[in-house]
Amino acid sequence: MDKELKMTATGSRIWGMEAEKGRWILVFLGMVINLCLGSVYSWSVFVGPLTDYFTKTLGQSVTASEILMPFSVFLACFAIAMPLTGKYLDIHGPRKIIMAGGILTGLGWVLASFSTSVLMLYVLYGVIGGLGVGIAYGAPVATAARWFPDRRGLAVGLVLLGFGFSAFITANLAGVLIGMTGVMGTFRLFGIAFVVLTLLLALPFRFPPSGWTPDGCTIPAAAAGPACSLTLPEMIRSGRFYALWICYFIGCLAGLMAISISKPVGSEVVGIEAALGTMLVGFFAIFNGGGRPVFGALTDKINPRNTAIASFLLIGGASLLLASVPSVLVYILAFAILWGCLGGWLAIAPASTARFFGTGDYPRCYGVVFLAYGAGAIAGPQIAGYIRDATGSYLGVFPVVAVLALIGIVTAYFLKDT
Repeated sequence: MDKELKMTATGSRIWGMEAEKGRWILVFLGMVINLCLGSVYSWSVFVGPLTDYFTKTLGQSVTASEILMPFSVFLACFAIAMPLTGKYLDIHGPRKIIMAGGILTGLGWVLASFSTSVLMLYVLYGVIGGLGVGIAYGAPVATAARWFPDRRGLAVGLVLLGFGFSAFITANLAGVLIGMTGVMGTFRLFGIAFVVLTLLLALPFRFPPSGWTPDGCTIPAAAAGPACSLTLPEMIRSGRFYALWICYFIGCLAGLMAISISKPVGSEVVGIEAALGTMLVGFFAIFNGGGRPVFGALTDKINPRNTAIASFLLIGGASLLLASVPSVLVYILAFAILWGCLGGWLAIAPASTARFFGTGDYPRCYGVVFLAYGAGAIAGPQIAGYIRDATGSYLGVFPVVAVLALIGIVTAYFLKDT
């Protein structure tokens, strides 16, 4: 039996501590792992340097849609890998899955540094890196969901905080490294660092014993999930699955669109200088990270339906405000809200999946729900790129997002606990 995690008939110990306390170590480590995996959220910082690299250095012509496509491909492959990996999580355990995903993620970044065309970037960065993140991402989330049956929304939100908070560190770090080593050198350094960190941080990860609950803890029936967990085919036959999927898709479309164009919108629409634009990407990441535990806790307290409606009201309001009054202050406020609500949905959806459908088949169930994220990753940035290419401005994106938020509010009414 592993020294890091000692299990007995009456309870468990993590690193010599009672499991009720030691489980928070796994939350922290999962947060740091997701900080590495979430570096894709700093993509808008790479948009300008990559455009210059392909046009000025290599003499190739690229459009806004083309330079946003690696971001979309990365996140789509991320989403596709989630359900495919789910069934292996219980077989091999979270440690091996995180390690495999971390190696592939880092490899994608390193190989991408040798790209000589945008198409190569799609494959090396988008496909390889995206699949790596998709493999690793679900393991810390599933671990938190099983160790925290009493505070699932909060624990999942904290683990995912690292993914959302990543751009606060990686965007600013990328800005410095690009100035020192160039955009492709930055890809290479990021990839090496991600491999080393994820391999080390994955070592303590284990699932708790089957049926484990914290000592002296009484879990409300609704929060604990259904008495009998649903299998994947049973979940797909549920109306709540489709409502959750559509809501998740809309929330991700709005948020990932905002993430992919944050810096260009700041410079082109409201005239923010490049250095400040990079700093603001990091600033927005605070809201993306913070939105996860906040909305995760709200999901526990006021139920998924009300939390979803609140998020769509914020998304719609921010989009309408920016479309009507495109000023610097409004831009900062609107993008902080959009980044925050994306973070919120990355806590609402996994917590709601466990709440509605149980944890017995959770990796596969949430993997299918997570395909909504991949669909949003393709639709959001590509809609933004199309509107930018067609109209010469990103401003026309935001009325579209406001309409989608209204559809989300209507759909959210079907997210009922019973």
